[in-house]
Amino acid sequence: MKSLFTLCAAALIGTTAQACAAAPTISAVETVKSGMGWRFSVTLSHPDTGWEHFADGWDVLDAAGNVLGSRELMHPHVTTQPFTRSLSNVYVADGIRQVFVRARCSRDGWASELFEVTLTP
Repeated sequence: MKSLFTLCAAALIGTTAQACAAAPTISAVETVKSGMGWRFSVTLSHPDTGWEHFADGWDVLDAAGNVLGSRELMHPHVTTQPFTRSLSNVYVADGIRQVFVRARCSRDGWASELFEVTLTP
């Protein structure tokens, strides 16, 4: 039978590992219609630790999961959290009013949570 200390230590190690593996979190998305496309400004945060582990991109998706636009983030933001980056000229078909944004980190890949965005022309 495992001791209470062993069980508590295992729980703490698991909690610490989960905290270190936190996915990028999107807190806001602003959109502006510009000509035939849209400009997306995405604010996100992630516990970047440096070049080995940082939020490295985000996508705009339609309801079917098709990628409408991608923004690559070129460097870690260890001391600048949250941060906002934009992507222009994202084409969204006429009539579509709901899109989704997902974020990615360099070590763990795509976050499972999507941020829903309502487009208002």
